[in-house]
Amino acid sequence: MVSTNSDPTSRHVADTVTHSAKLLITGAFGVGKTTLISSVSEIPPLRTEEQMTTASVGIDSLQGLQNKTTTTVAMDFGRRTLADDIVLYLFGTPGQRRFWDLWYGLSEGAVGVLVLVDTRRLDDSFEVFDQLELNTTMPMAVAINEFDGAPRYDVADVRSALDLLPETPIVTCDARERSSSVHALITLVKHAMETTATTAHR
Repeated sequence: MVSTNSDPTSRHVADTVTHSAKLLITGAFGVGKTTLISSVSEIPPLRTEEQMTTASVGIDSLQGLQNKTTTTVAMDFGRRTLADDIVLYLFGTPGQRRFWDLWYGLSEGAVGVLVLVDTRRLDDSFEVFDQLELNTTMPMAVAINEFDGAPRYDVADVRSALDLLPETPIVTCDARERSSSVHALITLVKHAMETTATTAHR
């Protein structure tokens, strides 16, 4: 249940919080990571966005992203109280390949990773999943960010196209909408808890 804290915009964590979890929000360039963190954060999110310049021409593909003018160059950070006793700390990664070295530091201590994908540019996600599989064992969930005008596919078809394991949760969301984005985060948290419990009983 999402917290009904009387002052959800407070910069201070509520006294009732006894548990915290760090989540990594990642995905290819332009899939909506900054938007998702901004939509759910109960504090003003920390952003490290810079204006895109002609220096990125030929390096960052803007196919399907013609209106994009800024990009994350280090990280995004936000906080969300998920229940009266649980708070989430959200760390968003930069999407461009040249910044991927930053992922390793950002992922340290995280209990799970939410991967955003864009059905208009599924090919851009292949390298992201390859990178995660090579460098982390964190529980993972996938959120299909449903951009306006983007093709809609069955979740099973997306799972097959991305060659995801059967146990990897997949949800659809609109990163601009708080409730939709919170649902994606809850899906990841539940999966991380279930994975941890299963591992502990082996």
